[in-house]
Amino acid sequence: MSALLTFLGVVLFVVGILVSVALHEMGHMLPAKAFGMKVTQFFVGFGRTVWSTKRGETEYGFKLIPAGGFVRIIGMMPPSKNSQDPAGPLRVRKANTGPIQSMVENARTAEYETISPEDEGRLFYQKVWWKKLIVMASGPLVNVLIAFVLFGGLFMLYGANVAQTTVATVSECVIPASQASASRTCQPGDKESPAKQAGFQVGDKILSFNGTTINSWDDLTPLIRANTDKPAVIVVERNGQSIDLHTNTIVNQVVAQAGSDKLVSVGFLGVSPQQKVERQNFGFVVDKMGELSVATVKAIGNFPSKLVGVAQSIVGGQRAADSPMSVVGASRVAGEVASNNQLTGGERIAFLVSLLASLNLFLALFNFIPLLPLDGGHMIGAIWEGIRRGFAKLFGRPDPGYVDVAKLLPIAYVAASFIVVMGVLLVIADIVNPIKLFNG
Repeated sequence: MSALLTFLGVVLFVVGILVSVALHEMGHMLPAKAFGMKVTQFFVGFGRTVWSTKRGETEYGFKLIPAGGFVRIIGMMPPSKNSQDPAGPLRVRKANTGPIQSMVENARTAEYETISPEDEGRLFYQKVWWKKLIVMASGPLVNVLIAFVLFGGLFMLYGANVAQTTVATVSECVIPASQASASRTCQPGDKESPAKQAGFQVGDKILSFNGTTINSWDDLTPLIRANTDKPAVIVVERNGQSIDLHTNTIVNQVVAQAGSDKLVSVGFLGVSPQQKVERQNFGFVVDKMGELSVATVKAIGNFPSKLVGVAQSIVGGQRAADSPMSVVGASRVAGEVASNNQLTGGERIAFLVSLLASLNLFLALFNFIPLLPLDGGHMIGAIWEGIRRGFAKLFGRPDPGYVDVAKLLPIAYVAASFIVVMGVLLVIADIVNPIKLFNG
Protein backbone atom coordinates (compact mmCIF):
# COMPACT_ATOMS: atom_id res chain seq x y z
CA MET A 1 0.00 0.00 0.00
CA SER A 2 2.87 2.36 0.88
CA ALA A 3 4.55 1.72 -2.49
CA LEU A 4 1.27 2.37 -4.28
CA LEU A 5 0.77 5.68 -2.47
CA THR A 6 4.34 6.69 -3.25
CA PHE A 7 3.80 5.92 -6.92
CA LEU A 8 0.48 7.78 -6.91
CA GLY A 9 2.06 10.82 -5.26
CA VAL A 10 4.85 10.92 -7.84
CA VAL A 11 2.42 10.49 -10.76
CA LEU A 12 0.04 13.19 -9.54
CA PHE A 13 2.90 15.62 -8.95
CA VAL A 14 4.42 14.97 -12.39
CA VAL A 15 1.00 15.43 -14.00
CA GLY A 16 0.66 18.70 -12.09
CA ILE A 17 4.04 19.84 -13.43
CA LEU A 18 3.13 18.93 -17.01
CA VAL A 19 -0.18 20.77 -16.74
CA SER A 20 1.70 23.80 -15.39
CA VAL A 21 4.16 23.62 -18.30
CA ALA A 22 1.33 23.33 -20.82
CA LEU A 23 -0.44 26.34 -19.32
CA HIS A 24 2.83 28.31 -19.33
CA GLU A 25 3.31 27.64 -23.05
CA MET A 26 -0.35 28.40 -23.68
CA GLY A 27 0.28 31.74 -21.98
CA HIS A 28 2.78 32.47 -24.76
CA MET A 29 0.74 30.99 -27.59
CA LEU A 30 -2.68 32.59 -27.08
CA PRO A 31 -1.56 36.25 -27.14
CA ALA A 32 0.84 35.43 -30.01
CA LYS A 33 -2.04 34.11 -32.08
CA ALA A 34 -4.24 37.01 -30.99
CA PHE A 35 -1.60 39.46 -32.26
CA GLY A 36 -1.39 37.65 -35.60
CA MET A 37 1.98 35.96 -35.05
CA LYS A 38 2.65 32.64 -36.73
CA VAL A 39 2.80 29.74 -34.26
CA THR A 40 3.83 26.44 -35.82
CA GLN A 41 4.36 24.14 -32.80
CA PHE A 42 3.03 23.64 -29.29
CA PHE A 43 4.66 20.72 -27.46
CA VAL A 44 4.89 19.45 -23.89
CA GLY A 45 8.18 17.64 -23.32
CA PHE A 46 11.38 17.36 -25.36
CA GLY A 47 13.02 14.78 -27.59
CA ARG A 48 11.21 12.34 -29.81
CA THR A 49 7.56 13.04 -30.62
CA VAL A 50 5.19 10.58 -28.95
CA TRP A 51 1.94 11.99 -30.35
CA SER A 52 0.93 15.05 -32.29
CA THR A 53 -1.93 16.48 -34.30
CA LYS A 54 -2.17 19.53 -36.53
CA ARG A 55 -4.88 22.12 -36.18
CA GLY A 56 -4.63 24.87 -38.76
CA GLU A 57 -1.01 25.96 -38.99
CA THR A 58 -0.06 24.73 -35.50
CA GLU A 59 1.10 21.23 -34.54
CA TYR A 60 0.16 20.19 -30.99
CA GLY A 61 1.66 17.20 -29.21
CA PHE A 62 3.71 15.45 -26.56
CA LYS A 63 7.37 14.47 -26.63
CA LEU A 64 9.18 11.62 -24.91
CA ILE A 65 11.03 13.46 -22.14
CA PRO A 66 8.56 15.17 -19.76
CA ALA A 67 11.01 17.87 -18.68
CA GLY A 68 9.48 21.07 -20.01
CA GLY A 69 7.83 22.24 -23.18
CA PHE A 70 7.96 24.83 -25.93
CA VAL A 71 5.89 26.85 -28.35
CA ARG A 72 7.49 27.88 -31.64
CA ILE A 73 6.69 31.43 -32.69
CA ILE A 74 8.22 32.19 -36.07
CA GLY A 75 10.67 35.11 -36.38
CA MET A 76 11.94 35.37 -32.81
CA MET A 77 15.30 36.54 -34.22
CA PRO A 78 15.44 39.24 -36.92
CA PRO A 79 17.71 38.74 -39.92
CA SER A 80 20.88 40.84 -40.22
CA LYS A 81 20.23 44.51 -40.94
CA ASN A 82 21.37 46.11 -44.17
CA SER A 83 24.41 48.14 -43.12
CA GLN A 84 23.42 51.01 -45.41
CA ASP A 85 20.08 51.54 -43.73
CA PRO A 86 19.87 50.57 -40.01
CA ALA A 87 16.08 50.67 -40.12
CA GLY A 88 15.75 49.32 -43.62
CA PRO A 89 15.44 45.92 -45.30
CA LEU A 90 16.44 42.84 -43.37
CA ARG A 91 18.22 39.80 -44.73
CA VAL A 92 20.18 36.71 -43.65
CA ARG A 93 23.92 37.04 -44.21
CA LYS A 94 25.60 34.71 -46.66
CA ALA A 95 29.12 35.06 -45.21
CA ASN A 96 30.52 35.30 -41.71
CA THR A 97 33.66 36.92 -40.35
CA GLY A 98 34.35 34.88 -37.21
CA PRO A 99 33.26 31.91 -35.08
CA ILE A 100 30.90 33.96 -32.88
CA GLN A 101 29.36 35.73 -35.86
CA SER A 102 29.07 32.36 -37.58
CA MET A 103 27.22 30.94 -34.57
CA VAL A 104 24.75 33.83 -34.66
CA GLU A 105 24.17 33.75 -38.40
CA ASN A 106 23.74 29.98 -38.47
CA ALA A 107 21.01 30.37 -35.87
CA ARG A 108 19.37 33.04 -38.04
CA THR A 109 19.55 30.77 -41.08
CA ALA A 110 17.89 27.91 -39.22
CA GLU A 111 15.18 30.29 -38.05
CA TYR A 112 14.38 31.46 -41.57
CA GLU A 113 14.45 28.11 -43.39
CA THR A 114 10.74 27.63 -42.72
CA ILE A 115 9.63 31.19 -43.45
CA SER A 116 7.79 31.88 -46.68
CA PRO A 117 6.93 35.22 -48.36
CA GLU A 118 3.31 35.07 -47.17
CA ASP A 119 4.54 35.16 -43.55
CA GLU A 120 5.63 38.78 -44.01
CA GLY A 121 4.10 40.90 -41.27
CA ARG A 122 3.41 37.90 -39.02
CA LEU A 123 6.93 37.39 -37.73
CA PHE A 124 7.63 37.97 -34.04
CA TYR A 125 10.36 40.58 -34.57
CA GLN A 126 8.09 42.63 -36.87
CA LYS A 127 5.47 43.24 -34.17
CA VAL A 128 5.39 46.36 -32.02
CA TRP A 129 7.49 46.08 -28.86
CA TRP A 130 4.62 45.97 -26.38
CA LYS A 131 3.01 43.02 -28.16
CA LYS A 132 6.29 41.12 -27.95
CA LEU A 133 6.54 42.00 -24.27
CA ILE A 134 3.03 40.71 -23.58
CA VAL A 135 3.68 37.45 -25.43
CA MET A 136 6.89 36.71 -23.53
CA ALA A 137 5.64 37.87 -20.12
CA SER A 138 2.37 35.95 -20.32
CA GLY A 139 4.06 32.55 -19.91
CA PRO A 140 5.64 33.18 -16.49
CA LEU A 141 2.63 35.28 -15.45
CA VAL A 142 0.49 32.18 -15.97
CA ASN A 143 2.76 30.36 -13.49
CA VAL A 144 2.28 33.22 -11.02
CA LEU A 145 -1.48 32.89 -11.48
CA ILE A 146 -1.31 29.11 -10.95
CA ALA A 147 0.69 29.62 -7.76
CA PHE A 148 -1.79 32.25 -6.55
CA VAL A 149 -4.79 29.99 -7.24
CA LEU A 150 -3.16 26.99 -5.56
CA PHE A 151 -1.99 28.94 -2.51
CA GLY A 152 -5.34 30.75 -2.38
CA GLY A 153 -7.28 27.49 -2.40
CA LEU A 154 -4.91 26.00 0.16
CA PHE A 155 -5.04 28.87 2.64
CA MET A 156 -8.69 29.86 2.20
CA LEU A 157 -10.26 26.40 1.94
CA TYR A 158 -7.90 24.23 3.99
CA GLY A 159 -6.05 26.77 6.11
CA ALA A 160 -2.57 27.63 7.29
CA ASN A 161 -0.72 26.74 10.47
CA VAL A 162 -1.18 29.52 13.01
CA ALA A 163 0.90 29.65 16.20
CA GLN A 164 -1.30 29.53 19.28
CA THR A 165 -0.53 30.99 22.71
CA THR A 166 -0.39 27.47 24.17
CA VAL A 167 3.07 25.99 24.80
CA ALA A 168 3.98 22.93 22.71
CA THR A 169 7.59 22.37 23.84
CA VAL A 170 9.88 23.62 26.59
CA SER A 171 13.61 23.77 25.85
CA GLU A 172 15.80 22.07 28.44
CA CYS A 173 18.84 24.21 27.63
CA VAL A 174 20.05 27.14 25.54
CA ILE A 175 21.43 26.15 22.12
CA PRO A 176 22.50 28.97 19.77
CA ALA A 177 20.91 28.82 16.31
CA SER A 178 24.40 28.53 14.80
CA GLN A 179 24.79 25.15 16.54
CA ALA A 180 21.23 23.92 16.19
CA SER A 181 20.70 20.68 14.27
CA ALA A 182 18.52 17.59 14.42
CA SER A 183 21.25 15.71 16.30
CA ARG A 184 22.26 18.52 18.69
CA THR A 185 21.03 17.79 22.21
CA CYS A 186 21.73 19.39 25.56
CA GLN A 187 25.29 18.79 26.74
CA PRO A 188 27.13 19.38 30.02
CA GLY A 189 27.95 23.06 30.25
CA ASP A 190 24.87 24.23 28.36
CA LYS A 191 22.85 26.80 30.27
CA GLU A 192 19.41 25.82 31.50
CA SER A 193 16.74 27.63 29.51
CA PRO A 194 14.81 30.47 31.21
CA ALA A 195 11.56 28.61 30.47
CA LYS A 196 12.86 25.53 32.29
CA GLN A 197 13.95 27.68 35.23
CA ALA A 198 10.54 29.35 35.37
CA GLY A 199 8.74 25.99 35.49
CA PHE A 200 6.89 26.11 32.17
CA GLN A 201 4.94 23.00 31.24
CA VAL A 202 3.59 21.76 27.94
CA GLY A 203 -0.03 22.93 27.65
CA ASP A 204 0.45 26.20 29.53
CA LYS A 205 -1.49 29.03 27.88
CA ILE A 206 0.41 32.31 28.04
CA LEU A 207 -1.84 35.18 29.16
CA SER A 208 0.60 38.06 29.70
CA PHE A 209 4.30 38.98 29.61
CA ASN A 210 5.53 41.63 32.04
CA GLY A 211 2.01 43.00 32.31
CA THR A 212 1.27 43.07 28.56
CA THR A 213 -1.73 40.97 27.55
CA ILE A 214 -0.94 38.27 24.99
CA ASN A 215 -3.61 37.57 22.39
CA SER A 216 -1.42 35.82 19.81
CA TRP A 217 2.06 34.36 19.50
CA ASP A 218 3.00 37.32 17.33
CA ASP A 219 2.31 39.54 20.36
CA LEU A 220 4.70 37.50 22.50
CA THR A 221 7.72 37.07 20.21
CA PRO A 222 8.84 40.75 20.04
CA LEU A 223 8.39 41.13 23.80
CA ILE A 224 10.68 38.18 24.51
CA ARG A 225 13.28 39.34 21.97
CA ALA A 226 13.35 42.86 23.41
CA ASN A 227 13.69 41.56 26.99
CA THR A 228 17.47 40.92 27.01
CA ASP A 229 18.89 39.63 30.31
CA LYS A 230 16.02 41.19 32.23
CA PRO A 231 13.51 39.82 34.73
CA ALA A 232 10.31 38.49 33.22
CA VAL A 233 6.97 37.75 34.84
CA ILE A 234 4.80 35.54 32.66
CA VAL A 235 1.21 34.73 33.60
CA VAL A 236 -0.02 31.39 32.27
CA GLU A 237 -3.24 29.44 32.52
CA ARG A 238 -2.73 25.87 33.75
CA ASN A 239 -5.60 23.52 34.56
CA GLY A 240 -8.00 26.47 34.67
CA GLN A 241 -5.88 28.50 37.08
CA SER A 242 -3.66 31.53 36.52
CA ILE A 243 -0.05 31.07 37.63
CA ASP A 244 2.76 33.64 37.78
CA LEU A 245 6.10 32.33 36.48
CA HIS A 246 9.33 34.24 37.16
CA THR A 247 12.62 34.06 35.27
CA ASN A 248 15.32 36.07 33.54
CA THR A 249 15.38 35.89 29.74
CA ILE A 250 18.86 35.28 28.34
CA VAL A 251 20.56 36.69 25.24
CA ASN A 252 20.85 34.01 22.55
CA GLN A 253 21.45 33.70 18.82
CA VAL A 254 18.25 33.03 16.89
CA VAL A 255 17.20 33.40 13.25
CA ALA A 256 15.98 36.89 12.40
CA GLN A 257 12.74 35.49 10.96
CA ALA A 258 11.35 32.21 9.66
CA GLY A 259 13.20 31.02 6.57
CA SER A 260 16.07 33.48 7.06
CA ASP A 261 19.77 32.60 7.34
CA LYS A 262 20.53 35.78 9.27
CA LEU A 263 21.21 35.34 12.99
CA VAL A 264 20.53 37.98 15.62
CA SER A 265 21.26 38.17 19.34
CA VAL A 266 18.02 38.78 21.22
CA GLY A 267 16.16 37.81 24.35
CA PHE A 268 15.42 34.08 24.57
CA LEU A 269 12.86 32.22 26.69
CA GLY A 270 12.83 28.66 25.36
CA VAL A 271 9.23 27.78 24.51
CA SER A 272 7.55 27.00 21.20
CA PRO A 273 3.84 27.27 20.39
CA GLN A 274 1.24 24.74 19.41
CA GLN A 275 0.12 25.06 15.81
CA LYS A 276 -3.46 25.01 14.60
CA VAL A 277 -4.71 24.99 11.02
CA GLU A 278 -7.05 27.95 10.51
CA ARG A 279 -8.71 29.18 7.32
CA GLN A 280 -7.40 32.52 6.12
CA ASN A 281 -8.81 35.44 4.15
CA PHE A 282 -7.83 36.86 0.76
CA GLY A 283 -5.56 39.46 2.34
CA PHE A 284 -3.50 36.70 3.97
CA VAL A 285 -3.03 35.04 0.56
CA VAL A 286 -1.78 38.32 -0.97
CA ASP A 287 0.62 38.94 1.93
CA LYS A 288 1.87 35.35 1.85
CA MET A 289 2.45 35.49 -1.90
CA GLY A 290 4.52 38.62 -1.36
CA GLU A 291 6.59 36.96 1.36
CA LEU A 292 7.10 33.81 -0.71
CA SER A 293 8.07 35.84 -3.78
CA VAL A 294 10.76 37.71 -1.83
CA ALA A 295 12.02 34.45 -0.34
CA THR A 296 12.10 32.84 -3.81
CA VAL A 297 14.06 35.74 -5.32
CA LYS A 298 16.60 35.41 -2.49
CA ALA A 299 16.78 31.65 -3.07
CA ILE A 300 17.47 32.22 -6.78
CA GLY A 301 20.21 34.67 -5.86
CA ASN A 302 21.80 32.09 -3.55
CA PHE A 303 21.42 29.30 -6.12
CA PRO A 304 25.04 29.25 -7.38
CA SER A 305 26.49 29.07 -3.86
CA LYS A 306 24.01 26.34 -2.88
CA LEU A 307 25.16 24.25 -5.86
CA VAL A 308 28.59 23.91 -4.26
CA GLY A 309 27.02 22.07 -1.33
CA VAL A 310 24.94 19.96 -3.71
CA ALA A 311 28.08 18.93 -5.62
CA GLN A 312 29.83 18.03 -2.36
CA SER A 313 26.87 15.89 -1.29
CA ILE A 314 27.28 13.76 -4.42
CA VAL A 315 30.72 12.58 -3.30
CA GLY A 316 29.68 11.86 0.26
CA GLY A 317 29.11 15.23 1.87
CA GLN A 318 26.04 16.02 3.96
CA ARG A 319 23.06 17.24 1.91
CA ALA A 320 21.57 20.38 3.44
CA ALA A 321 17.84 20.18 4.03
CA ASP A 322 17.35 23.56 2.33
CA SER A 323 19.46 22.76 -0.74
CA PRO A 324 17.81 23.10 -4.16
CA MET A 325 16.16 20.11 -5.82
CA SER A 326 15.43 19.05 -9.36
CA VAL A 327 12.01 17.90 -10.55
CA VAL A 328 13.24 14.38 -9.76
CA GLY A 329 13.91 15.34 -6.16
CA ALA A 330 10.61 17.19 -5.82
CA SER A 331 8.80 14.15 -7.22
CA ARG A 332 10.52 11.90 -4.68
CA VAL A 333 9.45 14.23 -1.90
CA ALA A 334 5.88 14.15 -3.26
CA GLY A 335 5.92 10.35 -3.17
CA GLU A 336 7.42 10.34 0.33
CA VAL A 337 4.71 12.66 1.62
CA ALA A 338 1.89 10.76 -0.11
CA SER A 339 2.91 7.50 1.58
CA ASN A 340 3.66 8.89 5.04
CA ASN A 341 1.11 7.43 7.45
CA GLN A 342 2.05 9.95 10.15
CA LEU A 343 0.20 12.62 8.17
CA THR A 344 -3.53 12.89 7.71
CA GLY A 345 -5.03 12.82 4.23
CA GLY A 346 -5.62 16.57 4.39
CA GLU A 347 -2.02 17.24 5.42
CA ARG A 348 -0.70 15.17 2.52
CA ILE A 349 -2.86 16.95 -0.03
CA ALA A 350 -2.00 20.34 1.46
CA PHE A 351 1.73 19.60 1.24
CA LEU A 352 1.52 18.43 -2.38
CA VAL A 353 -0.51 21.48 -3.37
CA SER A 354 1.99 23.74 -1.58
CA LEU A 355 4.91 21.99 -3.32
CA LEU A 356 3.35 22.42 -6.77
CA ALA A 357 2.45 26.05 -6.04
CA SER A 358 6.00 26.79 -4.86
CA LEU A 359 7.44 25.18 -7.99
CA ASN A 360 5.23 27.36 -10.20
CA LEU A 361 6.30 30.49 -8.35
CA PHE A 362 9.95 29.50 -8.72
CA LEU A 363 9.57 28.81 -12.46
CA ALA A 364 7.86 32.16 -12.97
CA LEU A 365 10.46 34.23 -11.16
CA PHE A 366 13.34 32.25 -12.66
CA ASN A 367 11.97 32.91 -16.15
CA PHE A 368 11.82 36.64 -15.41
CA ILE A 369 15.64 36.77 -15.18
CA PRO A 370 16.61 39.17 -18.00
CA LEU A 371 18.88 36.73 -19.77
CA LEU A 372 18.45 34.60 -22.87
CA PRO A 373 17.31 31.85 -23.35
CA LEU A 374 14.84 32.67 -20.56
CA ASP A 375 11.66 34.62 -21.25
CA GLY A 376 13.14 37.59 -19.42
CA GLY A 377 15.84 37.90 -22.09
CA HIS A 378 13.25 38.47 -24.81
CA MET A 379 11.29 40.75 -22.50
CA ILE A 380 14.25 43.02 -21.84
CA GLY A 381 14.91 43.12 -25.59
CA ALA A 382 11.33 44.26 -26.24
CA ILE A 383 11.53 46.89 -23.50
CA TRP A 384 14.84 48.22 -24.82
CA GLU A 385 13.36 48.41 -28.32
CA GLY A 386 10.44 50.43 -26.98
CA ILE A 387 12.79 52.81 -25.17
CA ARG A 388 15.05 53.32 -28.19
CA ARG A 389 12.20 53.92 -30.60
CA GLY A 390 10.41 56.14 -28.10
CA PHE A 391 13.45 58.40 -27.65
CA ALA A 392 14.08 58.46 -31.40
CA LYS A 393 10.51 59.60 -32.03
CA LEU A 394 10.65 62.13 -29.19
CA PHE A 395 13.83 63.79 -30.49
CA GLY A 396 13.00 63.46 -34.18
CA ARG A 397 15.76 60.96 -34.90
CA PRO A 398 15.64 58.10 -37.45
CA ASP A 399 13.94 54.92 -36.32
CA PRO A 400 16.73 52.72 -34.85
CA GLY A 401 14.87 49.58 -35.93
CA TYR A 402 14.42 46.31 -34.14
CA VAL A 403 16.59 45.15 -31.26
CA ASP A 404 18.66 42.26 -32.52
CA VAL A 405 18.46 39.71 -29.69
CA ALA A 406 20.39 37.24 -31.85
CA LYS A 407 23.57 39.13 -30.97
CA LEU A 408 23.13 37.86 -27.41
CA LEU A 409 23.11 34.22 -28.53
CA PRO A 410 26.72 33.52 -27.42
CA ILE A 411 25.76 34.62 -23.91
CA ALA A 412 22.54 32.63 -24.22
CA TYR A 413 24.48 29.48 -25.09
CA VAL A 414 26.68 29.92 -22.03
CA ALA A 415 23.62 30.50 -19.84
CA ALA A 416 21.83 27.50 -21.37
CA SER A 417 24.89 25.32 -20.78
CA PHE A 418 24.97 26.41 -17.14
CA ILE A 419 21.26 25.61 -16.75
CA VAL A 420 21.78 22.17 -18.27
CA VAL A 421 24.81 21.42 -16.07
CA MET A 422 22.90 22.70 -13.05
CA GLY A 423 19.94 20.47 -13.89
CA VAL A 424 22.12 17.38 -14.38
CA LEU A 425 23.95 18.07 -11.11
CA LEU A 426 20.68 18.37 -9.19
CA VAL A 427 19.26 15.19 -10.74
CA ILE A 428 22.41 13.22 -9.82
CA ALA A 429 22.31 14.57 -6.27
CA ASP A 430 18.60 13.74 -5.95
CA ILE A 431 19.36 10.15 -6.96
CA VAL A 432 22.62 9.62 -5.04
CA ASN A 433 21.88 11.65 -1.92
CA PRO A 434 18.22 12.78 -1.92
CA ILE A 435 16.65 15.13 0.58
CA LYS A 436 14.47 13.19 3.03
CA LEU A 437 11.80 14.94 5.02
CA PHE A 438 11.21 12.02 7.34
CA ASN A 439 13.53 9.55 9.01
CA GLY A 440 13.58 5.96 7.84
